[in-house]
Amino acid sequence: MTTTTTYLVDGMTCAHCVHSVSSELGALDGVASVDVDLKPGASSAVTVTSAAPLPGDDVRAALDEAGYALAARS
Repeated sequence: MTTTTTYLVDGMTCAHCVHSVSSELGALDGVASVDVDLKPGASSAVTVTSAAPLPGDDVRAALDEAGYALAARS
């Protein structure tokens, strides 16, 4: 069974941002695919399909390594 989770990520503005985030998240164990709906100037939706739910700390660390962060929840 696969799991699909969408994260909102702040600070992404271009194709290079998409590549960085996709590469870091794609390197996590069990990740099958990463799809980014880029929204420059707003929070971008990053959809990750994986073999099992990903630990939140792993996702935050991968985004931090790419230079981005999860959007603050309101």
